Amino acid sequence: MTIIEFLQRFPSEKDAINHFFKIRYNNVITCPHCNSKEKIYRYRNRFKFAQCKKCNNTFSVFTGTIFEHSSTDIRKWFYAIHLFLNAKKGISGYQLKREIGVTYKTAWRILKQIRIAMGNKKEKDVFETIVEIDETYVGGKPRRYYDNDNKIVKNPDVIHKRGRGTKKIPVVGIKDRITGKIHAKVMLPNDEGKKLTGKQLISVLDSVCKNKVTVISDDFRGYDILDKKTDNNYQRYTVNHSIGQYSAGKGIHTNGIENFWSIFKRGWYGIYHHMSVKYLQNYVNEYCFRNNNRGNNQIYDVLLRQSVLLNNTA
Repeated sequence: MTIIEFLQRFPSEKDAINHFFKIRYNNVITCPHCNSKEKIYRYRNRFKFAQCKKCNNTFSVFTGTIFEHSSTDIRKWFYAIHLFLNAKKGISGYQLKREIGVTYKTAWRILKQIRIAMGNKKEKDVFETIVEIDETYVGGKPRRYYDNDNKIVKNPDVIHKRGRGTKKIPVVGIKDRITGKIHAKVMLPNDEGKKLTGKQLISVLDSVCKNKVTVISDDFRGYDILDKKTDNNYQRYTVNHSIGQYSAGKGIHTNGIENFWSIFKRGWYGIYHHMSVKYLQNYVNEYCFRNNNRGNNQIYDVLLRQSVLLNNTA
């Protein structure tokens, strides 16, 4: 959607609210208090609100959504969504602050809420044929220590490694070869402090893959559990990155999921610079949503539908 199309679609605050009424209720309003669909009337001058005559409660159309408890104009929210979706690698809080004329705190919260909506799917993805699985690591480079002559001092307490073996947070991603969809999950340490055990990797696969799916991975030993008999009977093919092999022929590679990591890292380095562990899954959900809906002309309305939170009455 272009800026011209946005202005034509939402010329006023009332038009934006009416559009959300249609998206959420399909013109049949449901009371969040008593679930009644009868004798519900919208206020003429208070566009956000409706009155249920059955339980005599007034409620907002934005109750139970990411827009709830916000005093910012809905049109500004909608324009923020427009900017966010049009930016391939994301948009920073300071840029959004300048674009829509709010404080940085408000801009940061708007972006946070939009990411929550991006991960708020009612139906989970199901991968049925061939998938690629790989992991990446999120975190800064290890510190280097220098002496008075500006030479690096070796510190046994600091491991100057990339990827596996560092204290960075791993993220596991699965790509469906047929649909091109991505499912990714932040792998926080378990009770034993381990992050990428075979059982953890299996649990990620089981959450989206059907039985007897073909899995293509690299030579990381955590994936060796796939060679054993499991409940889903995965068939594994391997590409050996440790010897510089990036394709074993006959379509055996993990280049698809690695391309996704490259876009994710570009957003990290160039836009956000830092992703805290607390909100890391939200950032991952953002890039999965962008990838999975990149060819969807209705992506804007898809996100508005997902803005209705699942743990609330829709």
